[in-house]
Amino acid sequence: MPAAVERLEVPGADLPAVRGFVHRPPLPLGEGLVLTHGAGGDCQAPILVELAGRFAEDGFVVIRCDLPYRQARRRGPPARGGAARDRQGLRHAAQIAGELVGGRVSLGGLSYGGRQASMLVADDPGLVGALLLLSYPLHPPMQPQRSRTEHFPRLQRPTLFVHGDHDPFGSLEELDRARALIPAKTDVLVVRPAGHDLGYARAAGGVQPALSSRVVAAFRSLLA
Repeated sequence: MPAAVERLEVPGADLPAVRGFVHRPPLPLGEGLVLTHGAGGDCQAPILVELAGRFAEDGFVVIRCDLPYRQARRRGPPARGGAARDRQGLRHAAQIAGELVGGRVSLGGLSYGGRQASMLVADDPGLVGALLLLSYPLHPPMQPQRSRTEHFPRLQRPTLFVHGDHDPFGSLEELDRARALIPAKTDVLVVRPAGHDLGYARAAGGVQPALSSRVVAAFRSLLA
């Protein structure tokens, strides 16, 4: 039996609203996962849809959500100065996931979404049990001096990186150096050959079931 997918609309009060989808597994195993998108996309990105479905098949309750800036407008990059609000939107989504699951919740995101997830967890390590960082943007392309890893020494949760071997936002060698800053268990799933899109832009229909299965297996191993 496939996972059920439902629209999710939770209004905000002290925290921003949460909007997206819930994937409910046929056989829940007491695990939850929040997934969010990169700077130019939304929660309908093919990689997120594919991963959410595969994680749900594996027993996770998955929330696939739009960040607050994307809720405010359908297109365009994140608002300047709006990252803190985006992180609070992720906090709200993690809280909702915890209520749905009643067990461990993990937080994941693609590029900008993963960066905001990691910054949130660095500040509040008790919020979730683990991180899934897809194409983490270690620095802007061609600007390695502008590192985006200053919070890594404060990350205290197991973290899985999924990274393309030709990602202009950070090489595999740079990723290894960045992972060494994290005082928690980390692992990396290398996607070859792939850039920042992890190969989804080239795949027919944008879907790579084999990759999503590898990500789920690697994440399960991280949580074990």
